[in-house]
Amino acid sequence: MIDRADQVERLLAQMRAALPMPARMTQHLLTALQQQSPATPISPACHITEVHYAGDEGGIVCHLAREGADESGRLVVISITHLVLDPRMPLAREINAYQKHRTKRLRRAQQTPGAGMG
Repeated sequence: MIDRADQVERLLAQMRAALPMPARMTQHLLTALQQQSPATPISPACHITEVHYAGDEGGIVCHLAREGADESGRLVVISITHLVLDPRMPLAREINAYQKHRTKRLRRAQQTPGAGMG
């Protein structure tokens, strides 16, 4: 098991109460989105508008409203591990702890033969 159910439930409730929340996309995510729409400049700034739990495989996922997004209306839903929050935000510490824990557990699962998320 990657996530702690009690931690996830508590964090989701806190995040839902704080929506929408400003965030920034990681460089990895920004590059992937730019490859999908090379002609459209994409700002790393965004807002988290919804959060859900996608089980151990996906973790906490966020619906993003992107600044300067094109009019295609494409919904971007991404794992919270691909977002960076301002450390001064009220939930930044809790979100960062979840991100670190999840990333560490995923790495460990990938290194263990026969374990992890496929």
